[in-house]
Amino acid sequence: MSIMKKIYFAGGCFWGVEHFFSLVKGVLETKVGYANSNINNPSYEDLKKHISSASETVEIIYDENIISLKELLELFFYIVDPTTLDKQGHDIGHQYRSGIYYVDEEEKEIINNYIDGIRNNYKDEIVTEVLKLENFYEAEEYHQKYLIKNPSGYCHIGLNAFEYAKKFK
Repeated sequence: MSIMKKIYFAGGCFWGVEHFFSLVKGVLETKVGYANSNINNPSYEDLKKHISSASETVEIIYDENIISLKELLELFFYIVDPTTLDKQGHDIGHQYRSGIYYVDEEEKEIINNYIDGIRNNYKDEIVTEVLKLENFYEAEEYHQKYLIKNPSGYCHIGLNAFEYAKKFK
C-alpha cells in the first residue's frame, strides 16, 4: 500500500528542480509554485518585483514505500549549492534561495539531522533554509513541466544530473 507524502524544495529556478525530481522513481507528482509568500496568490511578476517574499518551489508528492525523505534530501543536495545565499547557478535573487519546506514536525528532525550529517562536506556554511510550509501557490500554467514543453529551455542543473535522477536507487 502506498504511503503518499509531500515535501517542498526550492533550489533556484524551479524548472530544472521540477524536471529532475519528476524523473526519480517513487516521485508520483511534481508541481511548481511559490512557497511561504507574504501575499496571497503571488504571480511570477510579484516575485521578480519583490512584492512577494516567496521562493520558487517544487511540490513533490512521493511514495514513502519507494523512496524516503532522506533519499530525496540526498538528491536535493546533489543539485543545489546549499552555501550560496539567494543564488543557484545564474539565478540570482531572493526567490532563487535554496529551501526545504516541511509539512510535519517529524520531517523537520529528519531534515536537520541530514544537514548536520553533511555539514562537514562543505567549506562554507550551509544557508539552505528549513522552514515549516506556511503556504504554497501553484505557478502559472506555462511554468508547469516547462522543460518538457521547452526541451532547450534554460536550466542551471547540468544534464548529467538528469541522468543521475533516472538511475537513482
